[in-house]
Amino acid sequence: MTPGTSLPTPDILLAPLEPAYMARENPARTGLAWSAFLSADVLPRAAALLLEAGWHLEDICGLDVREGLVAVYHFDRMTAPGRLAVHVLTDRESPALPSIADIHQGAEWHERETADFYGIAFTGNPNPAPLLLPEGMQGHPLLKDAAARAPLSALLAAPGREAEVLRKADGFDLLEPAEDSKPAKPAKARAAATGEGTDNA
Repeated sequence: MTPGTSLPTPDILLAPLEPAYMARENPARTGLAWSAFLSADVLPRAAALLLEAGWHLEDICGLDVREGLVAVYHFDRMTAPGRLAVHVLTDRESPALPSIADIHQGAEWHERETADFYGIAFTGNPNPAPLLLPEGMQGHPLLKDAAARAPLSALLAAPGREAEVLRKADGFDLLEPAEDSKPAKPAKARAAATGEGTDNA
């Protein structure tokens, strides 16, 4: 990209990939300028398009919500800052996403960390060994009990977020308010809050 060339915004850049959702965010409230939901099969192409347009990968993290596991990819640019969050939902029973380690330098590390904590396998990662957890450790520390999982909308569609929705595919309902937007309290927390099962003598 040469100096003076106008940089494409993510809604234009990712349009050929038909994102399920694309919004302009309020950076003062969210720390983001843009957010998008993409399918797993177009993730590598999205990563390549962003790299070509001058975006770098900041990190990859996970969310354990009622609908499944979500990998969140944060991208930004040095020349025209404005963070972009790309969300990709994967199945909880056998969570797997394509690796982008061969596209963005540093993605290998972030994928391995997310695999450690959430159990998402990144297919094609050149070094999928645990990064922060002991080899052979069972389980993934940031996975929640079913009762503690909130719907995705409770995390990403909070009142006052002020997102300007630019694209929303038919049938995309992940950000629709849920009737029960809060996770249930685990039994021990309920007992502590109500005094149930405690000796008050």
